[in-house]
Amino acid sequence: MTTRRRSLLAVLALATLGGAQLTSAHAQEASWPSKPIKYVVPFSPGGVSDGVARLLAQHLGDRLGQPVVVDNRPGVSGILGTQIVARSAPDGYTIMGGTITTHAVNPFFTKNLGYDPVKDFVPVNLVGMVSNVLVISSQSRFNSVAEVIAELKSKPDSLTYGTAGAGTSQHLSGQLFQSITQTRMRQIIYKGGSQAMVDLMGGQIDMVFETVAAARPMIDAKRVKVLGVTSARRLANLPDVPTLSEVGAPNFEMQSWQGIFAPAGTPKSISDRLAREIAAVVSMPDVQEKLRNLGVEPDGRQVGAFTAFQQAEIAKWRKVIQDANIQAE
Repeated sequence: MTTRRRSLLAVLALATLGGAQLTSAHAQEASWPSKPIKYVVPFSPGGVSDGVARLLAQHLGDRLGQPVVVDNRPGVSGILGTQIVARSAPDGYTIMGGTITTHAVNPFFTKNLGYDPVKDFVPVNLVGMVSNVLVISSQSRFNSVAEVIAELKSKPDSLTYGTAGAGTSQHLSGQLFQSITQTRMRQIIYKGGSQAMVDLMGGQIDMVFETVAAARPMIDAKRVKVLGVTSARRLANLPDVPTLSEVGAPNFEMQSWQGIFAPAGTPKSISDRLAREIAAVVSMPDVQEKLRNLGVEPDGRQVGAFTAFQQAEIAKWRKVIQDANIQAE
């Protein structure tokens, strides 16, 4: 056999192999999903992310014809669970619930993160937005945001605010508040937001920027006073509470968010279908009601729009964190 003939046969063999692999890949996409899908939640059970996951998993599984199994992998501001998904096979059988913490601001607080929130993921669907409220103890001597700002102007660092750690919505709200009002206050870090609320009511700390869902029972019981919401517009379920922008922090807007991500490299046909199916679930009236009960305002933006949103969030919070001279550790 001549050298030329052998080369030709080798090329044909490679082409056949490549075609077979391509056909196999297409077949796998066409038959997706053919087994259960794992939905990783990088936070503990019982929180907003967990509640959203369990609500979506039930309906998404019905639509896809395969179980969607929630897998809680908490640890280090969501880093551990997010790392797991970043390293998972991009085949559509592993997705995760990501937040502003895991997919926008963690790189600004942790040097060796172990994943890239942009390069290692496909933003699939922006499920919804989560607003916070600025609350103080019902026994506090303050009754307005203006009084809080005046105190901080005259006595920098004299007041404290509780958070569940760097990069959380409570922390980011506090940082943005200081940046806009040109004030300084001290952050007190807790293992979870619930302990911060306990200390707030006990007078150990001065304020907390807590999620609406977590703070609402204490608001209704009049154990805390609510001074403002962190969203750009007033909330339908708290119509009498002004935005922080209305009462002394111009242009203040801080909303956390809940989104679904897949590992980078997930076939577009699969990520697009996931995005459509999740959007359909989020648009269901009973799901919207349950999301709002969790403090999540339904959204549903899909791959392209969600990607642009994530990039804008990263740019926004990079500036806020840099202005605060916070260094990654």
